[in-house]
Amino acid sequence: MTARILPADGSGPTLAIRAVAAADLAALLDSLPPAAATFARASGFEAAAGSHLVVPEASGGIGSVLFGLGKGSDAASPFLIGKLSTLLPAGDYRFESGVADETLAALAWALGAYRFRRYKRGGEGGDGPVARLKLGPTVDRARLESQIAAITGVRDLVNTPANDLGPAELAAAAAEMAGSAGASFRVVAGDDLAAGFPLIQAVGQGSDRAPRLIDLVWGDPDHPKVTLVGKGVCFDTGGLDIKPDTNMLLMKKDMGGAANVLGLARMIVDARLPVRLRVLIPAVENAISGRAFRPSDVFPSRKGLTVEIGNTDAEGRLVLADALALADEEAPDLIVDMATLTGAARVALGPDVPPFYTDDDGFAAALAAASAAVHDPLWRLPLWMPYAPMLESKIADTNNIGSGGFAGSIIAALFLKKFVERARTWVHLDIYAWNPSPKPGRPDGGEAQGIRALFAAIEKRYAGA
Repeated sequence: MTARILPADGSGPTLAIRAVAAADLAALLDSLPPAAATFARASGFEAAAGSHLVVPEASGGIGSVLFGLGKGSDAASPFLIGKLSTLLPAGDYRFESGVADETLAALAWALGAYRFRRYKRGGEGGDGPVARLKLGPTVDRARLESQIAAITGVRDLVNTPANDLGPAELAAAAAEMAGSAGASFRVVAGDDLAAGFPLIQAVGQGSDRAPRLIDLVWGDPDHPKVTLVGKGVCFDTGGLDIKPDTNMLLMKKDMGGAANVLGLARMIVDARLPVRLRVLIPAVENAISGRAFRPSDVFPSRKGLTVEIGNTDAEGRLVLADALALADEEAPDLIVDMATLTGAARVALGPDVPPFYTDDDGFAAALAAASAAVHDPLWRLPLWMPYAPMLESKIADTNNIGSGGFAGSIIAALFLKKFVERARTWVHLDIYAWNPSPKPGRPDGGEAQGIRALFAAIEKRYAGA
């Protein structure tokens, strides 16, 4: 992927990209050589959002590229310029004008070129010559490459089908990341989960692929403790409360929370943030067999609370509960959990804007500000405690689903909140981890959501950046 990005001191000629809003087009054309301006006018280029025009030089080669930013709200997406990396002829290019944030534009360029080709003949190298971008001198290349690698890593994991990415393979991906970071790594698997992680075992016991609790630790133990917890349901049939076939088609992505926390962890390690980082991933497959857990079963949790199973398709919150309880035991400064948890979140906010929940107003404000600053959309929803009675059970300490069918994403967050008491700050993100249709910089398929915003907020909290 980074082959599409050239260093600032790269040698050789580069072709200029001039981004222009519709209101500024006339002035830009007046500044071009007469032949180029005449060609642009004759071609009918109007700088509509996302449009581009390759302008020839006098000898017939490519002279420059005009890219339209549209007018008013048309130019709202800073990822718009990500379209160019797959539209332009092979060659080396640079942003010459009209780009407000070159780092973000370069990220969009690289991410827009992403394609998941593992199962295509020719694999990753099948695209041939590509358009490459030369970075300006103000771009932090190391930071940019870290984000590109983290996000493409998330996409690769989420896009991989479940036959090639079960709990063991997810653990292997985490182990590889731990090895490259110099982190400690351990896995609790199969029947060994029974004593300490009964909910993880209950959800995973229906599959012939053993469930796991993945645990990696990096950083100075004297630094503030930051723990990331990611839902790693490698495939979700819904269990005995089986999903309709149309709802099962995307369930390879139900480990999107795990993929995203691994991506965020990579960014934290690459930046050497002054934190003691821990990553916990409950990795399971929610399958159907004679050993599968049932509606109305009651299980203990690591925390000691008993849980009645109201629906086996609400399994993600169960595996997260045990992992969150473990995270909470050492009273970390911050716990972040990420999960593809509820369809209700998508009904409320759509696929592009994940909700987040926390009762720390200061961190909520910091995360919202970071989200806006780095253009990584998140939206706070309330931990509305008056809904907590919806989780009551007549025979156990709690049910895993709410009564009445209302406020599904909030109810799920309230369930998770029961398992966090000692952490200074806890935040839960209910992500989709998927682009249902292609957008600039965001091809359809698996997606990283919220990790750039979280990284910015975490960096500011602990490094003052």
